[in-house]
Amino acid sequence: MTLLGAHIDQLDPIAEAQARGANLSQLFLGDPQGWKGPKVAYAGGAEALRADAEAAGVSLVVHAPYVLNVASTNNRIRIPSRQHLQKQLTAAAQIGALGVVVHGGHVTASDDPETGYQNWRKAVDGLSIDAPLLIENTAGGGNAMARGLEKIARLWDAISGSPNIDRVGFCLDTCHAHASGEQLLGLVERVKAITGRLDLVHVNDSRDAFDSGADRHANLGHGHCDPEGLADVIRTAGCPLVLETPGGVEEHLADLAWVRAALG
Repeated sequence: MTLLGAHIDQLDPIAEAQARGANLSQLFLGDPQGWKGPKVAYAGGAEALRADAEAAGVSLVVHAPYVLNVASTNNRIRIPSRQHLQKQLTAAAQIGALGVVVHGGHVTASDDPETGYQNWRKAVDGLSIDAPLLIENTAGGGNAMARGLEKIARLWDAISGSPNIDRVGFCLDTCHAHASGEQLLGLVERVKAITGRLDLVHVNDSRDAFDSGADRHANLGHGHCDPEGLADVIRTAGCPLVLETPGGVEEHLADLAWVRAALG
């Protein structure tokens, strides 16, 4: 059975999954725009969430805060980012999560991008990866580490020699891929040729045009993503699928129906 669900409110990810007829929930452990945490909001804490999720047959995925940037050349950003990412990984393992999704990050226009890739290698080397670390492709930014397949390949070249590489996977966001100028049709095969694996897909349509660089998600079938390409990613991914689309239960039910139709 395909693991399928949505990014939901962190208070009760089990009830949120059940309301959507889903078997997976993605959540933040704390403020997605802040440096505090992680914190398990579920009643009873991490131990209760792990036990209750297992009993309910609901898998969990943690999304790291957006502020983290382990590629940065600024010590005041890079070092806290590594420290906070370690906390997220440890907390994710405590709740039995399938992994922790983190954005690829970026360097500034005046930086050598190679420094950002090497900072990623140092981060992977130094982390205790208690739950799988899933690096996500991003939509925009000329100095982003994971915008488009060429840069993802450079990132994977940098980290592939790490002794921790077997604990590092890839999360493909369809809106981000579309916005970065990557055609969705056949994309799963092209990604796997670079990373050797695909661990999670964020199934999102895009409010903006192809190669726009804009990270603005839309409900499935209501955006600018090629619907045939989007369906192709869903069919060929062979991994858990997570919606990050607008709205609540009603909108997600419609999007989940779209995904199930694509799966056949």
